[in-house]
Amino acid sequence: MAASSDRIMLGPLVAAVDQGTSSTRFLVFNAKTAELLSHHQVEIKQSFPKEGWVEEDPREILQSVYECMERTCEKLTQLNIDISNIKAIGVTNQRETTLVWDKETGEPLYNAIVWLDLRTQSTVERLINKTPGRNKNHLKTGLPISTYFSAVKLRWLVDNVLEVHEAVQSHRAMFGTIDSWLIWCLTGGRNGGVHCTDVTNASRTMLFNIHTMDWDPELCKYFDIPMEILPKVRSSSEIYGLMKSGSLTGVPISGCLGDQSAALVGQMCFQDGHAKNTAGLIALLSLSFQPVMSDHGLLTTVAYKLGRDKPAYYALEGSVAIAGAVVQWLKDNLGIVQSSVEIENLAAAVGTSYGCYFVPAFSGLYAPYWEPSARGIICGLTQFTNRSHLAFAALEAVCFQTREILDAMNQDSGIPLTQLQVDGGMTSNRLLMQLQADILCIPVVKPSMPETTALGAAMAAGAAEGVSVWSLKPEDLTAVTCEKFEPQINPEESEFRYARWKKAVQKAMNWETTEPVANGNGETSIFSSVPLGFYILGSMFMLIGAKYIAGIPPAP
Repeated sequence: MAASSDRIMLGPLVAAVDQGTSSTRFLVFNAKTAELLSHHQVEIKQSFPKEGWVEEDPREILQSVYECMERTCEKLTQLNIDISNIKAIGVTNQRETTLVWDKETGEPLYNAIVWLDLRTQSTVERLINKTPGRNKNHLKTGLPISTYFSAVKLRWLVDNVLEVHEAVQSHRAMFGTIDSWLIWCLTGGRNGGVHCTDVTNASRTMLFNIHTMDWDPELCKYFDIPMEILPKVRSSSEIYGLMKSGSLTGVPISGCLGDQSAALVGQMCFQDGHAKNTAGLIALLSLSFQPVMSDHGLLTTVAYKLGRDKPAYYALEGSVAIAGAVVQWLKDNLGIVQSSVEIENLAAAVGTSYGCYFVPAFSGLYAPYWEPSARGIICGLTQFTNRSHLAFAALEAVCFQTREILDAMNQDSGIPLTQLQVDGGMTSNRLLMQLQADILCIPVVKPSMPETTALGAAMAAGAAEGVSVWSLKPEDLTAVTCEKFEPQINPEESEFRYARWKKAVQKAMNWETTEPVANGNGETSIFSSVPLGFYILGSMFMLIGAKYIAGIPPAP
């Protein structure tokens, strides 16, 4: 280890935990220049106990955070950078993913139920049926009643996991999204850990009133959730507590934002009409201090609240269940590519889908349709179609979904969008960026530093009162260098392809029934699928009829 006198002094540093659906990362930035100095990443395993179920191990997630922290600190030390200059830590996370743990033992009582899990679909249908006019947007949360959000996942845990039910009854249960779990553990866990969340994550639960900016007693009663298990709601930028272990012991955790909100901050979307896109998940910032409710299938959510005494800002958001993950599906499930990089080369080799359209509604359709019965389809196939055309169609699907959401945003906000800022891993795919510009008919702007989600969490942490090493004043923000992709096809061709996509989406609708029928063993019956049920019953009657026609008596 280098002597302290030899270490590079860069001024104050700020770190960020970026806990996503597929990986955890820890990144350290220079607070004065926003330069990324070092980072470490660990993949997270997902489990699929049943069809439509998606879970992750909270212990593995927590361990991955500690591992990323320690490895990053080691890398900084090897670079002769003094880790004592890390003045704050921000947390950004996959939103809506739900878990419950025991505050006395500190142990999770079940796996985390991931945001795209579909096990609560029948519960959602029952709730919608109880609302006047079967209105999905009946609640005052800015959100439709959907499997996507935390309240129905929490309700499932209380109803179906004995350990959770008993912990709630004995006042030992704590509920949280991933941010709450991490902050509680990092600040001491059962030994004084801070049980909190921020307004952006709270606004994704269906239990949070976006007008009063707090948990809503009526909503909690509606879902039959005891308010005592909920974390305290804080702003996105304030000191929540101090690290209690590891190389960064004593460093304040002072920033917390859901991943899309963090990316808004990292992209410096501080003006009305700014929009950004993360592999199909989009947020449009509305700088009025009042939420704008959507009439076109979008979510009204809290963008951020950067300080206890600062105002909250709101966003319209369109969420897509499967966007960038479609590439992973082509690789892991179909095996038509060996790596995510290969899909760009395959698609570029043909430059067209040749009339093939891919609607990746693996978990139903989210915004702007909110149709859980939809399922993925590939249509327009001919004998000429090959894997290169399918690769191109997969990339186009990401762009078409973005176009649908931006169309809805333009109608809701009345703000004409002049360009789209993008971030996330898929921005390295230059063909995708060009396709996005072509299909949207507006420029697409990609920052040279793609880690905008982690950067946003670091900015919020560094700007917190009591830390104050990162200024968010417009004149102090570091200019971000960008690459711009201009549309290269005429609008008529873009509209033609988009119209064909919309036709394909309609074919994907109403594919699955939503009320599964369980047999005595708790398993879903084949008769829960209406088309399959009719087919089987019809086949039985045909066989019986055929026996009578042939003069064969039925078996006794």
